[in-house]
Amino acid sequence: MTSYDLHSHTTASDGTLTPAKLVERAKAAGVDVLAITDHDTTEGLLQADQAGKTHGVSVVNGCEVSVTWAGITVHILGLNVDPKNEPLQAGLSRLREYRDTRAREIASKLEKAGVQGAFAGAKKHAKGSLISRTHFAHFLVESGYAKDVRSVFKHFLVKGKPGFVAGKWAELGEVVDWITTAGGQAAIAHPARYRLTRTKLIRLIEAFKQAGGEGFEVVSGSHSRDECFTMAKHACDFELLATAGSDFHGPENPWIELGRLPQLPPGCEPIWNSWH
Repeated sequence: MTSYDLHSHTTASDGTLTPAKLVERAKAAGVDVLAITDHDTTEGLLQADQAGKTHGVSVVNGCEVSVTWAGITVHILGLNVDPKNEPLQAGLSRLREYRDTRAREIASKLEKAGVQGAFAGAKKHAKGSLISRTHFAHFLVESGYAKDVRSVFKHFLVKGKPGFVAGKWAELGEVVDWITTAGGQAAIAHPARYRLTRTKLIRLIEAFKQAGGEGFEVVSGSHSRDECFTMAKHACDFELLATAGSDFHGPENPWIELGRLPQLPPGCEPIWNSWH
């Protein structure tokens, strides 16, 4: 049986392995088909594809795009996108520019809270051109402000904490349009992680479907077993194609590993069935 992992990150965004090393690790983990879905960039795809040819892993060109919907940040996966598509790249470029602005704002707020050198510290941890909250988290752990990345988010980077900056991302409809115009399929990433009420999640799904979205990440590294079954029911009810991905960022998070995923629950239509 073919093993799919359709959500992973490299040093092009906030992962800690290069695209080549990530593909090599996927091969060792028994993954046959790996989607590279870096945040708001396709920078790592060429290197990943070359490594895929070397190691016998089929690499899916992807991205994970930041959206503001109903006042919250939601992530939309783009799978099988054409990285040369101009509207997609223009949209992602706009988001990366905002990421830079946000990073400077986060650094400024942290400095006011007594954390010196936050921007330079985060930049040091960024291997690609993009600075994310995860890079600030690594800097804060390294500097002794918290014991691990999870603690940083809890005490510094969420609403009401000193380094919080509300996201002002792209609109849901335009992101789905970027992805579909680039020949890809859009999927809502890790839907259980947003902690939405059932009513609000259904509103999100309806808006997503109306915009032309097709997929739903039923199985995720951040979903519990019960959440996988709940998300499977939503996928079936709304006739969305089910996808599965670890959301792997690096080996320093041992509770999430490439390819270590349960099977999709019964009744789901896997998104990859539409690829043949």
